[in-house]
Parts: sequence; structure tokens; C-alpha cells
Amino acid sequence: MAVSIVVGTHWGDEGKGKIVDYLGENAQVVARAQGGNNAGHTVIVEGEKYVFHLLPSGVLHPGKVGILGDGMVVDPSSLLGEIDFLRQKGKDVSERLFLSSKAHLVLPYHRILDGIYENIRGGRKLGTTGKGIGPAYEDKVSRWGIRVGDLEDEKLFAQKLRVALDYKNLLLERAFNQPPLPYDKILEDYLGYASLLRPYIADTSKMIYQFYREGKNILIEGAQGTMLDLDHGTYPFVTSSYPVAAGSLLGVGLGLGSISNLEVLGVCKAYTTRVGEGPFPTELREEMGDYLRDKGGEYGATTGRPRRCGWLDGVILRYAARINGITSLALTKLDVLGGIDSLKVCRAYLVEGEEVDDFPVSSHLWDKCEPVYEEMEGWEEDISSVSSYYDLPSSAQRFVEFIEDFMQIPIAIVSVGKERRNTLVRKEIF
Repeated sequence: MAVSIVVGTHWGDEGKGKIVDYLGENAQVVARAQGGNNAGHTVIVEGEKYVFHLLPSGVLHPGKVGILGDGMVVDPSSLLGEIDFLRQKGKDVSERLFLSSKAHLVLPYHRILDGIYENIRGGRKLGTTGKGIGPAYEDKVSRWGIRVGDLEDEKLFAQKLRVALDYKNLLLERAFNQPPLPYDKILEDYLGYASLLRPYIADTSKMIYQFYREGKNILIEGAQGTMLDLDHGTYPFVTSSYPVAAGSLLGVGLGLGSISNLEVLGVCKAYTTRVGEGPFPTELREEMGDYLRDKGGEYGATTGRPRRCGWLDGVILRYAARINGITSLALTKLDVLGGIDSLKVCRAYLVEGEEVDDFPVSSHLWDKCEPVYEEMEGWEEDISSVSSYYDLPSSAQRFVEFIEDFMQIPIAIVSVGKERRNTLVRKEIF
């Protein structure tokens, strides 16, 4: 039995969906711990593309239990749409999917406030997805939130919605000069969702604990990435939850002391990307950045926004390893680097004339971080059809092993293409 947590090492979009899908074959339980439908995980199996926003990617494997954990915020319409999409594809998950009663609901006023908040920021926009995720977490913390379990009691839900909506309408009308939202329509819509979601609602924390006691392999799928963590990321250009490994355990309700066999798999690209605003020391704003974006298909799965691209930031990778307690790495999109003569990895920053090897805590230093690069030879070959690590070009192997030596952490998995089969395993996770 084992618990494996998959975390992003940078700003999300590292390819966690593919890695979770691959590892899901040897897990019995796959769980999402935090976030909402602002996350997008893309999986390609036998030429068929699946984009997940709420469901854990591993549910594509037959018979796997899928769990949406306590730490999530859930838009019912989005979730039901994903369930229906899989059903139409012949992959019905309804008998093996469970939704935490402790997860919070995303409501219409959350999406409206998301847009208003971004407009108020003007030139300091955060670049949110506009899905209402931040305001939903804001309500959770300020105790205005409504939880999934509240849907099971229509009278209780109606009461909680009335109180919350009275407050939100007051805010919309008086602070933002917006029209009020209709209570009856929202109540009707969400009671309709309740009838469809009720079979999935469960005490998932208790379920996961029991699965672990039974010796099941449990795979916890993080959304976003370390540098978007509310505490440890590039605040305020972060998400509204905790996508680090400790946040994953919190988000599924597993206590650290109860786990005897824990693996933390950090997923990083062979280069670095981020969506939205905020610092990005290794960003390439010219031809090479465009090349990586176009060849890597670096456009957001949720929003379609083009991602900013740059060389692999080893400083942040090392920071992520420390924050998460990473035990193994998965390196994705190695194939995208094919055809580049000279490759670079950032091993340190030059900050106000001093070389530093850790990510600065103070935000006023972030724009002053000048990358210090290690350069190495690239390769011309298309490696997407390679089925063994040792069949990679020698320069590709040197690139992988430089990262491994730099990090002093084994690279367990190397991804060389979009399909499930384009995965080279150097160390088994389960």
C-alpha cells in the first residue's frame, strides 16, 4: 500500500494530468485535493483528447475510484458536464465517483465578483480564470461559504443561500452598482443540481482513510503548482488554495502520522511556463519563447490563453523540492526541446550583484533576479517514438542526468510525447 502525491513544481501546467493518468493504472484510488474548475488537465489516450477541470485524470482507467476532496470548490454545472462528457465517450464513472460533502460550492455571485475584482485591479490584474474560484475560497475563509453537503437538506440550503445572497446583493448594488441576483432562480438551479449530485456526495476523508487501511494504492492529484501556493508562491500572483504536498493531505483529509509509505512526485517540464501575471525570471520574450510555445502547444486548457515560456528554472525547482519534500521527479515535454542547438538550465540568480541559489522571499527582489545559466548541447532527433530511456540521444540523457545531479533527486519518469505510451519509466512509483 502507498500514498503518492503528484505536485507541480512551478506555476502549474507541468503535465500533471498525463502523469496522473499514467500512474493511475497501478492505483486503486485517485483523488483531487484542492482547486476548482480553474485547473485544466489534458490527457490523450489512443488519439482521444480528454480535458479535465474537476475530475481526477486517473478515472479514465476502468474500475478506479475517483474522489473530489474536502479542499475543493465545485461548480456543479461544470462537474455534471464533465461526468456527462465521459458518459458520452463510453466511460461512465457514476458508480465509482465520490464528492466530498465538505467541499464548497461555487455560486453565480462568485463568478461575477471575480470579474469585478480583476477590473478594479486595473494594471495590477492577477490574471484569474474568471471562474469564481478566488471569491469561493474567500467565502470559505470568511464563513459565508455553502458546502456541498448543504445540498442534501433543501430547507437548510435555501436558508443558507438566502442569507449569503442578501449579503452579496447588498455588496453588488451598493459597492459596485450592479443589479441584484435572483434568489428564486439560483435556488431552483442548485436544487436541480442537488438531485443529480446527491448519489455522489460522501464523507470522502473517511473513505480514503479506510482505503488506505485496506492496503489500496492512493494517488492524490494536485492542481496548479508550488509557485501558485497561497503561502509559498509568488503572492499575490497565486491561486486561492494550497497546491503543495502538505495541502494535498489537508485537502483529502489524511493525517500525516497515519501514513507509513508516502511518495511525493514533483512534475516539471523540461522548460518552464506560466499563465497570467507575476514574476518569471527565466522568461524568453523573443523567438525562442515563441518556438517553445508553438511546439509545446502552450495554451491554457481552461482559458486558451498563451503561456509565457522560458528555460527551466532550477532555482524554483530546488525551492519546490524543499517546500514539498519531493522524493522523485517526473520530467515532461522533453521532446519539445528537440531541434534546439544549445539548451539552458537556470542554476542560480544574480540579485543586485550577488549570486543566490534560493528563490527570494521578498517580492521587491523578484524583478531583479537575473538567471545564471548552465548551457549544454541539444539534439536534433525526434524522440517522441523512443520506448526506452537508453534509446534517447546521448545529449538528451545528459540533460536529464544534469537535472538529476543538480537536484540530488531521482528522475523517475521522462515524458517524450502526449500519449500515455510516450512515457519512459526509470523508477516505479507504486
